[in-house]
Amino acid sequence: MSHTNALWLQCGACGGCSMSLLGYEGTNLLDAFDSAGLHFLWHPTLSETSGRPVIDLMIDIVSGKTKLDVLIVEGTPLLGPNGTGRYQMMGGSEKPMITWLIELAHKAKYCVAVGSCAAYGGIPMAGDERLEATGLQYQSNQVGGLLGEDYRSGSGLPVINIPGCAPHPDWIVETLSCLADESLSAQDFDPEGRPLAYFGHLAHHGCPRNEYYEFKASAAEDSDQGCLMENLGCKGTQALGDCNIRPWNGSGSCLQGGYSCIACTMPGFEDPGSPFLETAKIAGIPVGLPSDMPKAWFVALAALSKSATPQRVRENAHSDKIVHQPTRKKATN
Repeated sequence: MSHTNALWLQCGACGGCSMSLLGYEGTNLLDAFDSAGLHFLWHPTLSETSGRPVIDLMIDIVSGKTKLDVLIVEGTPLLGPNGTGRYQMMGGSEKPMITWLIELAHKAKYCVAVGSCAAYGGIPMAGDERLEATGLQYQSNQVGGLLGEDYRSGSGLPVINIPGCAPHPDWIVETLSCLADESLSAQDFDPEGRPLAYFGHLAHHGCPRNEYYEFKASAAEDSDQGCLMENLGCKGTQALGDCNIRPWNGSGSCLQGGYSCIACTMPGFEDPGSPFLETAKIAGIPVGLPSDMPKAWFVALAALSKSATPQRVRENAHSDKIVHQPTRKKATN
């Protein structure tokens, strides 16, 4: 079987996407790549090579001497200062990282942005704009980014975005494996270039607190069992991702751990306009309502749901543990 050559580069990033990748729970990670026919020319964590040999490798790719099938970018491309990109130089070379990215992207059959930083700009876009941060083909929710709206890789596809801070390792491994197998086409992605297999869901789907959400039995404090949307900033009804369907680390998710969804898979999550764990409201109504529900419907449904909330659900919602078990119907003769 012929190999699919992949190159993984890091820009302005914490390295969290690579750390997530290392938590892959299928077969051994390297064996998973081998079985898919993926050959990493270089990865900043997995590879032993560093320094000049890496620069020579990239020169060979740009010159056409070495084939590049998949360019994978983690972290935020930095355009600063003043569009020069010199805030992040590629170590051992005279060129900024953004120059390498542009040259390599036009040699790649596929270009993949791993994590919300590479996809949309992410955390480095928050607050101070001196970094001039951007995503590969988006800047927050605006198409363009480093490579421009019209960029297409050798396959004819725009940048493939696997957002998340950090993305689930399955999202990364499975997408790369499918690219190696050439089993993905344009209809397998949403309009923003995200694989529908993972981002055709909301984080709300499979949420362990769905019963509380349905009755609008809301938590008031961090340790409460109730729904986190109304008061504690949860955006699971707006965020794309199968986070609560596909467990992390065997069984977990943010909400399983009692932490609100901060919509880390969505552009602009880094600057929500309010503290992450507080729900912004106008006249007592959350500003961020479910993505496909009109405000009037939500208000009416919330009022009806609260009026029908069982006492068990109401009291459990404001406790740090289950204090009332579900009622058991008596057997009838």
